[in-house]
Amino acid sequence: MLDRIDRKILAILQEDSTVPVAEIGKRVGLSTTPCWRRIQKLEEEGVIQRRVALLDPRKVRAGVTVFVAIRTNQHAEDWLARFAEAVNDLPEVVEFYRMSGEVDYLLRVVVPDIERYDQFYKKLISRVALTDVSSSFAMEQIKFTTALPLEFAADDAR
Repeated sequence: MLDRIDRKILAILQEDSTVPVAEIGKRVGLSTTPCWRRIQKLEEEGVIQRRVALLDPRKVRAGVTVFVAIRTNQHAEDWLARFAEAVNDLPEVVEFYRMSGEVDYLLRVVVPDIERYDQFYKKLISRVALTDVSSSFAMEQIKFTTALPLEFAADDAR
C-alpha cells in the first residue's frame, strides 16, 4: 500500500509529470533526494507505468470518439487471440475491454470523421468474424481524466 507522501507525489505527477523533483519534494515535505528515491521506487514497482504527453484530439485530427460494442458467438481462446491481435494493430483503437453482460467487447475508437470511421470498421470486420457490432458516436465529452483516485491506495483503505 502507499503512504500519504507517496499518494501526494502520485497526485502531483498525475496532474503534471513535468514538475521538477525539487518542486514535488517541496510540496510533499521532502528534500529532493528522498523524493527522487520514492519516485524511482514507484517506477520500479510498476505503480508509475510511464510518463506521457496528453494531446488535444482535435489538433491531431482525432476529434471524433466512437464507442464500439461488440457481441460475438466466438468464445474460444484462439479466436480471442486473433481478435486481440487485430484490434491491437488498429491505431484508431485507444481502449479495448472484454466485458461482462450483454456486450462482449467494448472499444473506444478515435477518428477525424464518419468516413474514416467507416474505413476503420471495414478493416476491423475484414480481420475477424464478428456477430454484432454497434457504434455510438460521442456527442460531447463531459468529463475526461487520466488521474486515478488514490484514496483506495491508502494504507488504511478498506
